[in-house]
Amino acid sequence: MVVGATALTACSKAEPAQQQQPANQRGEFGNQGRAAQPGPPPGSLDGNEVRSVLAGCSMPAEWAPHERTIMGWPSAEGGWGPAQSGADGVVVVRKEIAELARTIARFEPVVLCAMPDQVADAQRMCGTSVEVVPIPVDDLWARDTSPNFVTGPQGVTGIDFNFNAWGNRRDVVHDNRLSRRILERFGVRRVQAPIIAEGGALEVDGDGTLIATESSIVNDNRNFGRSRDQLEGLLRELLGVRKVIWLAGLRGKDSTDGHIDLISRFIEPGVVVVSHSPDGAPSDLWTPVWEESRRVLASASDAAGRKLRVIDLYQADARKLGDHGPDLRTSYVNYYVCNGAVIVPAFGDEPADERALATLRDLHPGREAVAVNIRNFAEGGGGIHCATMQQPKL
Repeated sequence: MVVGATALTACSKAEPAQQQQPANQRGEFGNQGRAAQPGPPPGSLDGNEVRSVLAGCSMPAEWAPHERTIMGWPSAEGGWGPAQSGADGVVVVRKEIAELARTIARFEPVVLCAMPDQVADAQRMCGTSVEVVPIPVDDLWARDTSPNFVTGPQGVTGIDFNFNAWGNRRDVVHDNRLSRRILERFGVRRVQAPIIAEGGALEVDGDGTLIATESSIVNDNRNFGRSRDQLEGLLRELLGVRKVIWLAGLRGKDSTDGHIDLISRFIEPGVVVVSHSPDGAPSDLWTPVWEESRRVLASASDAAGRKLRVIDLYQADARKLGDHGPDLRTSYVNYYVCNGAVIVPAFGDEPADERALATLRDLHPGREAVAVNIRNFAEGGGGIHCATMQQPKL
């Protein structure tokens, strides 16, 4: 059953009437985002029913068993010109996405969404191990455009976080409806969140702790006029977490306003990796972000009271990668954990690629560590984690 929802507000915070936001930005299911955002379908749940659906639910850690991985096929309209990926534009990006999909498909089912008129091409490039489905998409960033999943007594529920193109940074035709279409295809219950966020902004340990950046969530381009406390209350309720560790992030300097999945990730409850500048690299806008994030996490404890152990994961050196645009991110923190494997980005800085692969192999005992080159689609400002979304298996 696929459903929408209405009127969930944070239990712990009520907005004073004089501070109410415009109707399209208030904390109500079905009323968030721009006019282009789809409203709730017929038969939507009310607030009490939503709480009943979400009772006992929580967002599993990425290392929990998966039903499938969801990906997206970059359309020509997704912005992949020569500036992002060389003279061949979207062609080389598609080759890397196909290789990534085939690699993950060695370990679990992969469903790749593509424009109906591009399904045949995508299937040919991905091969028979990948299921390509005709669900319209604008671009490859499935982490942000797909539903986030929680599990509980009533099974799996998809949370639609109302993708608005990272604060209305670009026009989208299909991606703001992708969560709904995916959930409809797989017959998964849908809850429409009363806030705007992306999957790349949410990192959980499966044991009650969420790490998130203020820059990408407590931001008027997503959640106009909402306080951190208000948003935290809603995230606790939606994702079943008991503690939120906030990092400052970086506002307005990249396309996502500093998503957590390029900064820090959980290895297991109580253990995190943090992105670190390459050895000998000059300081840039991101250097203070890595340093401050490490400091905050090193002094933090999780929902169970464990002091966090922090491990540095050194980036590839972009100076070794030839000409590139300003959006290239070389963070190995943007890996992906699937059934039986950890899929690690490679950029072409061989010593750094090999060190990251070895480190992540050691940190994921019992899983095969596999490197996949993403040098071209990393020009779009994301990586392997940004291009994938897991659906948990009960």
